[in-house]
Amino acid sequence: MESVLVIGGARSGIAVSKLLKKQGYHVVLTDMKKVDRDGLDGIEIYDEGHPDFLKEKEYAFVVKNPGIPYSAPFVRYFVEKGVPIYTEIEFAYTVAKEFKFGAITGTDGKTTITTLLYEMLKEKDPSAQVAGNIGIPLSEIVLEHAGESLDVALELSNFQLLGTKTFHPSVCAVSNLAPDHLDYMDSLDAYYASKMKIYENCTESDWFIRNVDDPLIMEYAKNIPCRVIDFSLSRQDVDLYVKDGKAMLWDTVLFDVSDLKIVGSFNCGNAMMASCMAYKLGVSLEKIQDVIRSFKGVEHRIEFVKEIDGVRFYNDTKATNTHAACAALSAFDSNVILLCGGKDKHISFDDLKQFDQRIKYCFSFGQTKDQFASIFSRQKSVETMEEALQEAVKIAVPGDVILLSPACSSFDQFKNYEIRGEIFKDLVHSL
Repeated sequence: MESVLVIGGARSGIAVSKLLKKQGYHVVLTDMKKVDRDGLDGIEIYDEGHPDFLKEKEYAFVVKNPGIPYSAPFVRYFVEKGVPIYTEIEFAYTVAKEFKFGAITGTDGKTTITTLLYEMLKEKDPSAQVAGNIGIPLSEIVLEHAGESLDVALELSNFQLLGTKTFHPSVCAVSNLAPDHLDYMDSLDAYYASKMKIYENCTESDWFIRNVDDPLIMEYAKNIPCRVIDFSLSRQDVDLYVKDGKAMLWDTVLFDVSDLKIVGSFNCGNAMMASCMAYKLGVSLEKIQDVIRSFKGVEHRIEFVKEIDGVRFYNDTKATNTHAACAALSAFDSNVILLCGGKDKHISFDDLKQFDQRIKYCFSFGQTKDQFASIFSRQKSVETMEEALQEAVKIAVPGDVILLSPACSSFDQFKNYEIRGEIFKDLVHSL
């Protein structure tokens, strides 16, 4: 019996350990934290550290949690030894090749596109699934549905793509590219190039949606082995475009732009990519249009929370980089009281300067709080998000927007961006 080492016992690590065991492997699971052993009978577990003797064993391959860098000493040992290292996405794919995937990556917009695609796929077949970076390990879906033919909307981070070798979607897209994850990747070049692994194993019958408005995508999307669907919000000499208020794929009307409930031109683009992917996967135009009319957005992404005395509160905690924060700010014309800051990912905030005139005041918090003083004319540094909200409420008048759009990851003060968003919403509702 071949052995496989799983590094990282979070949700995806637990799911892939169970799937590996079901496929007949001897599974060794290790994590720096305490592992809940419930349901893991027959799996060899070493937690609260990675013991050195695990390096002495022979493994067919290693499955690594995507959040653990390849530069981590324990992982680097296996890299240098030449042991194949995959993510759970890759292994789950090898078990369930009868699934049809619509796969989405990019710096921003992934979750909106993935969620929209999933809603559309469910209209075609209620058994359709959503998985990946959106929070649900693909291995969990495979454990439950192996042997079935399913459509899956799959959100992929570049960390997950780095660990793929054979993964093959029927249709895929890179939403956009912008600087991110310099605390993980060796270089921006490596980060951008990693996103292009999404179409690496595609064939002639598959589609790749290429955002021609994004110069970085045009620079990095090379040697594409499948059909390219060029997309633009500003041009009409492409395959996927806007004309006379309608989203078009060639001569086919996908939907009326006026039916969209989600704000911002970038969200129109997200909806167009999702609709194109759904069309490729066999969803009818009628079903696509039904979802477009009813979809109210993704939690934590420019999410309307509440209006109090004429002041509107929006939760955009998912904006963990400047590009995403710029997208949120572009959705509002003026009178924005911005709450931002968080973990320092060593990325410049200069892109935000273009919105200075829209910002009534910026209250920045967390590790990067003082870095916004040179970005906005009207700025104050505080320690916490709660303090930032309190300061914002003091100066807000009817017609103002209080927007949490951090432009930073959450890990300096919060476990993840979702918890940051939930706390923000609780604070707003308690006002």
